[in-house]
Amino acid sequence: MEPLSAHGLPRLSWIDTLYSIPRYCKQLLSAVVWLLRRGKPGENFNYNTDGYEGDGAEDGKSQDGSETLPYIDESPTMSPQLCVPQGPDGETVSPTPPEGLLPGGGIEKGLEMKKLVLSGFLASEEIYINQLEALLLPMRPLKATATTSQPVLTIQQIKTIFYKIQDIFEIHKEFYDALLPNIQQWDEKVTVGHLFQKLASQLGVYKAFVDNYKVALETAEKCSQANSQFQKISENLKVKGPKDSKDCTTTISMEALLYKPIDRVTRSTLVLHDLLKHTPKDHPDFPLLQDALRISQNFLSSINEEIDPRRTAVTTPKGEARQLVKDGFLVEVSESSRKLRHVFLFTDLLLCAKMKKTSVGRHQQYECKWYIPLADLTFQTLDDSDSPTSIQVLPEHELEEMKIKISVLKNEIQKEKKAPKGQSRVERLRKKMNEQESWLLTHSPTIPFRIHNKHGKSYLFLLSSDYERAEWRESIQKLQKKDLQACVLSSVELQVLTSSCFKLRTVHNIPVTSNKDDEETPGLYGFLHVIVHSAKGFKESANLYCTLEVDSYGYFVSKAKTRVFRDTTEPQWNEEFEIELEGSQQLRILCYETCYDKSMLNKDDNEIVDKIMGKGQVQLDPQTVQSKNWHMDVIEMNGIKVEFSMKFTSRDLSLKRTLSKKQSGVFGVKINVVTKRERSKVPYIVRQCIEEVEKRGIDEVGIYRISGVATDIQALKASFDTNTKDILMMLSDMDINAIAGTLKLYFRELPEPLLTDRLHPAFMEGIALSDPAAKENCMMHLLRSLPDPNLMTFLTLLEHLKRVAEKEPVNKMSLHNLGTVFGPTLLRPSEAEIAKTQHITSASDIWSHDVMAQVQVLLYYLQHPPISFAELKRNTLYFSTDL
Repeated sequence: MEPLSAHGLPRLSWIDTLYSIPRYCKQLLSAVVWLLRRGKPGENFNYNTDGYEGDGAEDGKSQDGSETLPYIDESPTMSPQLCVPQGPDGETVSPTPPEGLLPGGGIEKGLEMKKLVLSGFLASEEIYINQLEALLLPMRPLKATATTSQPVLTIQQIKTIFYKIQDIFEIHKEFYDALLPNIQQWDEKVTVGHLFQKLASQLGVYKAFVDNYKVALETAEKCSQANSQFQKISENLKVKGPKDSKDCTTTISMEALLYKPIDRVTRSTLVLHDLLKHTPKDHPDFPLLQDALRISQNFLSSINEEIDPRRTAVTTPKGEARQLVKDGFLVEVSESSRKLRHVFLFTDLLLCAKMKKTSVGRHQQYECKWYIPLADLTFQTLDDSDSPTSIQVLPEHELEEMKIKISVLKNEIQKEKKAPKGQSRVERLRKKMNEQESWLLTHSPTIPFRIHNKHGKSYLFLLSSDYERAEWRESIQKLQKKDLQACVLSSVELQVLTSSCFKLRTVHNIPVTSNKDDEETPGLYGFLHVIVHSAKGFKESANLYCTLEVDSYGYFVSKAKTRVFRDTTEPQWNEEFEIELEGSQQLRILCYETCYDKSMLNKDDNEIVDKIMGKGQVQLDPQTVQSKNWHMDVIEMNGIKVEFSMKFTSRDLSLKRTLSKKQSGVFGVKINVVTKRERSKVPYIVRQCIEEVEKRGIDEVGIYRISGVATDIQALKASFDTNTKDILMMLSDMDINAIAGTLKLYFRELPEPLLTDRLHPAFMEGIALSDPAAKENCMMHLLRSLPDPNLMTFLTLLEHLKRVAEKEPVNKMSLHNLGTVFGPTLLRPSEAEIAKTQHITSASDIWSHDVMAQVQVLLYYLQHPPISFAELKRNTLYFSTDL
């Protein structure tokens, strides 16, 4: 078992080894990871007090393999991963929603949101007190038996396990009793700041508890192993439920209950942020809440400052070579874990290195992990893949979550740059963003690139694109055509060669935003329209297609694929695609010959077996592509020429919502007009597209993410607008990606978003609430406030997207993926609404800031248990106070 830090804070690696206990407790304890460390790449949080979930990042180590120490994050984060807590009996509890929560309303709205925050916090405070009470209940009889001839525990053991619990209970009972009447008799003059100020001033008790926390758990575990009577007691503690719950009690373990006070420190700080956000500055509460927040943050910061000097910074490998042909960053799978390596291709050998740890002030150096002489290097063929190395691929939603976190950090950095004295925080945010981008870069690749030496040793890299794999393979094979002699380097020769890597490297930094200079172009954000016209230069007839890739967050992502043009030397595709760009700077086009021989398929699911006939890339020059006209270009690749055209639309222009002049159609027409005309609850276009996707597209990889051909989408749009009789026949014959694209286009072209302009500000505020009880109250109330056609259509789409996500193992579309695709489409305000905020910031800034919140709103409902239209209209909310 790992030793404690100076303050009793457990190291990260201690969590998994200590808790071979029920999964419920393990979930609870993963929150300690979040509380005790900051910004570890890959974190995945739930803010309910009984549902924090971390992703268990690789053995608590930084990318260079060094162990990282725990860190408490005293700053509020963006909207967390959203899930709905359940009551002790597994059902939801449904209090009456608050009246008067409407968008707009200025101060009144702010105070109403404040009441929501306080109501949710009070409900969870009741549960917390019940949990502390349950923990204290066995303490008294245990003390009584300690002085008898047959004690269950000694007095010292009791003091250690229940250290400060009584004090914490009394503090919160007093706080609850004082806060309750204020909520019951709520009006705009009510003040609660002094109560939070007093609560914050007593955090010293929590400091003592945290310092003792690990010792308490170890003692409890040892006592359970030594005494079956205590084990039975500690595993079956009864917690009273909330007053309005059906089930009076629930059973929980002592280990889980001892965790509760650790969670509560952070919970209180988050609530203070929410309260300040919704308290007018001239309200008497404002300075008191500010003071309480200052005390809370200082408490967390004081622990951070003591830990910080011993944290090991993440170092990243870099490199170059003596006669270097190629070098770059690749992800190596080593001992079933991913490692970011810098790989150097010399004229006679391939060297894999990582950055060597050095003391402060010394020059950084590379450490050679392994090398293979090119004379001994071979590639895996399709026939020798009998037992490929297992490749663990993270769910798409974890990658999407990290992108969201990175985008939020980018926005925070831009804000801090403009703020006076914001530079010190900028550096801290940059460091955090670097860690998160590096994590994304390490965990996103899935395409295997295997190499072997003649002695049977194999190495596996993962790449994000078939383009890179072809480049590395071609570069190595070109060198192998020369008369190479096998070489064996002495230890001195290897050391000299490795040392030269740092000086000779051509790729200096890992490709992340945080490594770029401020004046470097940030890339393009918006939609790139690309028409792939034709290709020439093939020597033999073949079945040919092209794929389109763009860079995103340091790696390349496949965005579109043309149809296969069969048995030709001059394919004529003339297909248009709309590709979303996320800070992209390059477009790649790869031309493939389809492999139809199923016996040639590799057993590794991620292996691409179609033959690359040619590949090339173009720089996305903002000045060239941002013109309104199409820009035609040709990519030459291995004697093949692919002709294409492209134009770019920025995000702030891509979702212009305008009312259609032709009100007899469906695109650009208000949804209530369409449903009234059709005498339907949900527009016909929505129902038919959903039905067709579920019929034959639900297993399609990248459904709703891969672009459909633009001309097909426009044809479907015209048919729906004119209500042609052959629409069903068109749907059955049309490419499924075009149908998915038509559905997205319908929602994008609504004159106002499906979730309405009126409620947009309230959705943005509701999703930003940190307290889950207040958030649940608010988000369900907002749904109930939607017009019936909007609500019915939204619920229909919601259930459809959930069904698509159920097939994630096949279609690779998770709830998070779908939330990213549909969130802005369903929530992006109309032009009139955006114009109201133009005086604050530019349209692109509005987009980058709001889009993440829009994604989170849809995710909230996607991750929620089924929502019934009838239940909502009966004024009942899916809500629980068991937080």
